Amino acid sequence: MKNNKELSDLLVKWYYQNARKLPWRTVGGAHFDAYQVWISEIMLQQTTVKTVIGYFEKWMTRFPNLETLAQADIEEVLLYWQGLGYYTRARKIHECAKVLTQKYQGKFLRERKELLKLPGIGPYSASSILAFAFNQKETVIDGNVIRVISRLYGIETQVDKNKIFELGEHLTDEERPADYASGIMDLGATVCTPQNPKCLLCPWQKFCIANQKGLQDKIPLIKKPEKKSFEGYVHLIKDSQGRFLIRKRSEKGLLHGLYEFFWTKEKKPIFESSWQNKNQTVSHTFTHFHLTLHLIETHTDTPFSDGIFVSKEEFSNYPFSTLMKKVIQKI
Repeated sequence: MKNNKELSDLLVKWYYQNARKLPWRTVGGAHFDAYQVWISEIMLQQTTVKTVIGYFEKWMTRFPNLETLAQADIEEVLLYWQGLGYYTRARKIHECAKVLTQKYQGKFLRERKELLKLPGIGPYSASSILAFAFNQKETVIDGNVIRVISRLYGIETQVDKNKIFELGEHLTDEERPADYASGIMDLGATVCTPQNPKCLLCPWQKFCIANQKGLQDKIPLIKKPEKKSFEGYVHLIKDSQGRFLIRKRSEKGLLHGLYEFFWTKEKKPIFESSWQNKNQTVSHTFTHFHLTLHLIETHTDTPFSDGIFVSKEEFSNYPFSTLMKKVIQKI
């Protein structure tokens, strides 16, 4: 196998010829706006590039800089995040924007230990910001990078992220860390894909142990935890004007601050009534469990203490989770 410098040179050269065109991407060094890098990296966590592009462009139109984001109301921020899921990310982004504008004159910090003190910025986000926005030698490890490095070195045992980071750190280009990080991510996303990798197009093909042994479909070995499944009800409670009862979720967790129809993880109505089964279901997979909700409907003109009646036409004014948007589609 070639030395690390030769491997990184091959990758960066490949990247310059094959880079994906992305709205938050600069080819040939650091991006001009750390804010755009930060927003894109947070959006891309647990979300595909294809999905993020549209959200990113709408976000930047409404919140083009830290100041506009910090001054916005959290409900509007959640509304623009609606559909991306993991809503804690949006709340942390809003909180972080306020800290940066109030304490740091709206400028991003350039030191890792200081970045890690900011709300919602962990080791991965810090590495991404420093690499992509400031061209600092940081090793950025995501799922694509794990797959590429595991195959390159022929790691047949279960993935050890510390080991992957160590190998990735040695590979990271010292002079062009931003382009190297983008390159290895693009390689994993477009060539070294989970199924049917395009090995003939890979700049590292001749040095890839998985390719030499024909083990591409077996590497990396990642053990995924089993998800629990729940089956419950979503309650469509309508008044005499045909409006639906919704509430703002106050409970802490992923969906905190979002609006929702009343629902339960068990097939048990929240109160006794002449419920009509709509013979419709919605399903959604969360981080740790899978949920199927059956739609049931009843009528009352008495809202609960934390609920409000709104018409279907008003739904777009409220930030709903992806799960609740699926319910709205059924309605």
